[in-house]
Amino acid sequence: MHRVVWLTDLHLNHCDDEVVDQLFLNVNSEKPDSIWISGDFSESFQLLRYLRWIDHVFDCPVYFVLGNHDFYFASIQMVRDQVSELCSQKKGLVYLSESAAIPIGSDSCLIGHDGWSDGRLGDYERSVVMMHDYTTINDLAGLGKLDRWTVLKRLGDEAAAFLKIALEKAIEQYAHVYVMTHVPPTRGSCWHNGAISDDQWAPHFTCKAVGDVITQTLRHHDEKSVTVLCGHTHGEGVSNPKNNLQIITGGAVYGKPMITKVFEVE
Repeated sequence: MHRVVWLTDLHLNHCDDEVVDQLFLNVNSEKPDSIWISGDFSESFQLLRYLRWIDHVFDCPVYFVLGNHDFYFASIQMVRDQVSELCSQKKGLVYLSESAAIPIGSDSCLIGHDGWSDGRLGDYERSVVMMHDYTTINDLAGLGKLDRWTVLKRLGDEAAAFLKIALEKAIEQYAHVYVMTHVPPTRGSCWHNGAISDDQWAPHFTCKAVGDVITQTLRHHDEKSVTVLCGHTHGEGVSNPKNNLQIITGGAVYGKPMITKVFEVE
């Protein structure tokens, strides 16, 4: 059995170092074989510090994607390049957005990508929600609403294209594929305060492009199963849009980083 500790939306920059230390002690006490983190470690200018800290305190591999907050006050490509460079020096850190499938257990694997809210679910054009992303991430700052939507859709399509190739390869080889991404891939997995987000919020908290890739791939593989692990909404929930597809959305609270889930893979 392979023991996994999954974490999401840690926002460590909202915590004193003592709180971070305690979280890491709690993770180590679970004796994981690997640690999975589905984004939002902190913000760009502190991200590498926390990744180095994580690499230092954990002996097992750490597989991760990045979240929207990890790009705050920088450009998306700059942050990804910095993370890629760090991971090339730290064998224990694996950035899934640039990785092939990771074998887990006897007949399972892990793939992943950051993902991005692509504005295709809910009502983006009428939504009055203004995410901090749209003023603090260089790629989005200063854009009008429709120009911003063009970028959001491009980022969602980028994630979907990566996962389409990765999932098609993985599902041919493994019975069970875990997909880790930051953004919920369906409307039914966009949980907040125990409910599904409405048309105002859903465009900013879902990636339809990724969800479509997953469901379309599974149409030809009824005998295989996929589990998606995501976060972003800070709301906890589980959805099962197909018999062989489960989407688990992890909850989070600013300033109180916690273990999202501990589970074992056969």
